[in-house]
Amino acid sequence: MQNIQSYVNQHKERFLNELIELLKIPSISADSAYKNDVLKTADEIKISLEKAGCNHVEICKTDGYPIVYGEKIIDKNLPTILVYGHYDVQPPDPLNLWNSPPFEPVIKNTELHPEGAIFARGACDDKGQMYMHVKALEFMTSTNQLPCNVKFMIEGEEEVGSVNLSKFVKTNQEKLKNDVILISDTGMISKDTPSITTGLRGLSYVEVEVTGPNRDLHSGLYGGAVANPINILSKMIASLHDENNHITIPGFYDKVEELSKAEREQMAKAPFSLENYKKALDIEAVYGEEGYTTNERNSIRPTLDVNGIWGGYTGEGAKTVIASKAYAKISMRLVPHQDWEEITQLFKKHFESIAPKGARVKVTPHHGGQGYVTPIDSIGYKAASKAYQDSFGKEPIPQRSGGSIPIVALFEQELKSKTILMGFGLDSDAIHSPNEHFGVWNYLKGIETIPLFYKYFTELSK
Repeated sequence: MQNIQSYVNQHKERFLNELIELLKIPSISADSAYKNDVLKTADEIKISLEKAGCNHVEICKTDGYPIVYGEKIIDKNLPTILVYGHYDVQPPDPLNLWNSPPFEPVIKNTELHPEGAIFARGACDDKGQMYMHVKALEFMTSTNQLPCNVKFMIEGEEEVGSVNLSKFVKTNQEKLKNDVILISDTGMISKDTPSITTGLRGLSYVEVEVTGPNRDLHSGLYGGAVANPINILSKMIASLHDENNHITIPGFYDKVEELSKAEREQMAKAPFSLENYKKALDIEAVYGEEGYTTNERNSIRPTLDVNGIWGGYTGEGAKTVIASKAYAKISMRLVPHQDWEEITQLFKKHFESIAPKGARVKVTPHHGGQGYVTPIDSIGYKAASKAYQDSFGKEPIPQRSGGSIPIVALFEQELKSKTILMGFGLDSDAIHSPNEHFGVWNYLKGIETIPLFYKYFTELSK
């Protein structure tokens, strides 16, 4: 495409400032205290899409937070690309671990980002990556180089499980009709090694509650005589993995796809330094399922992790108490063919069965989604590959991700469309963690690369 690099360079400061203003809004969907901020963000996205060139934009109400829909239809005979993203962000806690306030964005130089990185909650996940698409549209419309139709669907509940998106998609199939879905909510291997995500893990998220006595008890008078829910919960959780870190839930692995030796060898070609990996995380050794490499453990194998655990007294000083209740939040990352609802029921049945007498267990499912694999011989993948080759000067590596975007499987089921995952973040961007950031170079490179996907997808669709 003509002048794309010069256009990005010319408008660099404005592109950065617009994103920074968006990042200042604490659009935390998980906390109702920020409801007005989430709604304000939706309004800002609508304005941005209108300025970028959409000829129709609307805020679509749901039973929760709204979905911002926009479109630019130039010829109904041309292909249509549907862009999906989300404007909500994770809670910033723990606040004391941030080096700068999470909603006061700053650009700081780092070892990986000598040209600077934007530090703020949502910088990479997903405001920064979503906004690349808005600016890419601006370039194409302002230079009269939009080669096909485009639709946007930007939601505000991704970080809480896309609670109302399913209903919206099912009842708006004609509105959302497309030839391919484009998402940037993933990452790439490195700035020197572009990659396209071809697989996502599914997710099952549950909360467990263990109840012992009918009230908190004095640990001296009752200690050793009644079941301590915190002790019981700890033992139950520990039993969910065996000595080889294999998950012990009966039936859990029944539908897990075992990749062939050839496929595993292909995955192993991706550049990876175990020593750098450990250094970046400040750990002495890696940990995980026996018989698999680190990159296999976090992409093609299912997992079970405790995301939070609490009970009893956790304030300053001491309080000698046996808690009446103990709680934990547990997530299971699943691979294709594992059904998240089936896995949730297997977990519930097993966890309830291992509770000792004297303790009662309650399992509350929260949300989940199916895994997804996209073929590398599709028009969408080929178009993305050619776009990266033009932009980065080298062919991207297909890579399966350990993350989950549950709505991707929903899109294929309801809209009969394949999804292309063009992520520009890095593993080191600390998404969902304190000091989340997104490289300035990555942000601008995304804006430069995305229009090339439109070009090649349109050409290959003829």
